[in-house]
Amino acid sequence: MSDSPITVLPEDDAIDKLQTNDFGRIGIRHEDDVDIIPINYVTEGTTIYFRTAEGNKLSTIMANPRVAFEIDHVDVNTAWSVLVKGTATRITSTEEENHAESLGLEPWVPTLKYNWVKIVPDTIEGRAFELGPEPARY
Repeated sequence: MSDSPITVLPEDDAIDKLQTNDFGRIGIRHEDDVDIIPINYVTEGTTIYFRTAEGNKLSTIMANPRVAFEIDHVDVNTAWSVLVKGTATRITSTEEENHAESLGLEPWVPTLKYNWVKIVPDTIEGRAFELGPEPARY
């Protein structure tokens, strides 16, 4: 084990993890509460794209576009987490919608999801963790 079981990932490593995965959770502010919603996604560069149906998720994002988005992974001895903070916007132009469609994202749940949303990051941070028992306290 290294000096610390927690390592800050270089931004390039965090971006690589973001680009090579396809499932995460978006955190959105809803009135005086916060909702955390699982989504599948695709990236282009550091921009995150996902599809959604009409409803609470879309209307909440439109009312409160500042979001957090997280992906993570855990195995036997290690784990990592990437946190993105940024602005989510509904894609409304035909040109941008056609571009998003070309990225190849398909919904996992058999529902109609006509709306595209993109998250443009302000920050991308990652951490890696070495897993193990808690050290002796005294």
